[in-house]
Amino acid sequence: MNLSLAQGDAVSRLVAIVLLAMSVASWVVIFWKSWLLHRATADVARSSAAFWQSSSMEDALQKLQTFDREALLLPLLQATGEQAAGTLASAGERSQQLTRGLRDALHLVLRKLQFGQVLLATVGSTAPFVGLLGTVWGIHHALTGMASVGQITIEQVAGPVGEALIMTAAGLAVAIPAVLAYNVLGRRVSRIEAELEGFARDLRDLLLSRTGPGSP
Repeated sequence: MNLSLAQGDAVSRLVAIVLLAMSVASWVVIFWKSWLLHRATADVARSSAAFWQSSSMEDALQKLQTFDREALLLPLLQATGEQAAGTLASAGERSQQLTRGLRDALHLVLRKLQFGQVLLATVGSTAPFVGLLGTVWGIHHALTGMASVGQITIEQVAGPVGEALIMTAAGLAVAIPAVLAYNVLGRRVSRIEAELEGFARDLRDLLLSRTGPGSP
């Protein structure tokens, strides 16, 4: 590959650099998200169990500060606090305030869990085309070299043709792990999301049962 790139022009080198950057970025996201979701799965299960075994909301908050290392359930619990008087957020019934607060907190938490998914999807969908660009340009480079000399030898076209074939394989090598990771990590995010949504519903029902749905 080094030989073919050494014989290539600026466009070929640029394509190779772009593919390398895509590969590094996707693998960084894959390793980071795998670690994050592993911790998140354990934290949600442990924190949810600790919450329901607590004797009061204050006790539950203290336990979640210890168990919820990725701060996935804590924002939901903190969003149930009373809104400042005299604001639109405090207007309406208590059930409406809880729904709005929990919804906003849940969106923030899910945004954290879904971070990096767009990058993986982008790399998975565009890397093959970037590699194809390198392939097409390599073939063009080879044909131009053949037309500019009177006598054609295998050495004159072997480098550009080899470069073209390598770019195709490189594009697929970058895209395939990104697509697989997007699907696998996406399923894990969906499972955690379902658990968080269930916890938010149960938390809302608990607080409404204690205060009444029409409480100000």
